[in-house]
Amino acid sequence: MWGDPEVVRHITGTPADREASWARLLRYIGHWNALGFGYWAVERKEDGRYLGSVGFADYQRSLEPAIEPVPEAGWGFVTDAQGQGFGIEAVQRMHDWASCETNWSATACIMAPDHDASRRLAEKVGYRPHGQTTYKGDPTFVMWRDVNR
Repeated sequence: MWGDPEVVRHITGTPADREASWARLLRYIGHWNALGFGYWAVERKEDGRYLGSVGFADYQRSLEPAIEPVPEAGWGFVTDAQGQGFGIEAVQRMHDWASCETNWSATACIMAPDHDASRRLAEKVGYRPHGQTTYKGDPTFVMWRDVNR
């Protein structure tokens, strides 16, 4: 998925090779082991087909203003799974998990300002604009969401 130019167009802009994809998987596993939260694989119920990944992370990003101490929410889906409702279902479910399993007060997400689909998805699950910043030289939109109990 991370090697697909369409998937990464608004994320890194550069398709990942095998090494970078492996490093991402290890980073996901490491989050669960070190912090007790991370990313989940999203599969289609009918046949177990991989559709993408969703979850929370602490990437220690150099952002001003910082998004810490709240976890950063993120999601990504294979191209042919986009626009079919899988995203809203998976992202809502991960936030349901956060409400039941954590003591977080809020979560944040960041995205490219022109990533309209991701912004709409974030708004549907309750994220609201929290400002703009620059990340690695690129304009970055920040959104914030209270964790509902």
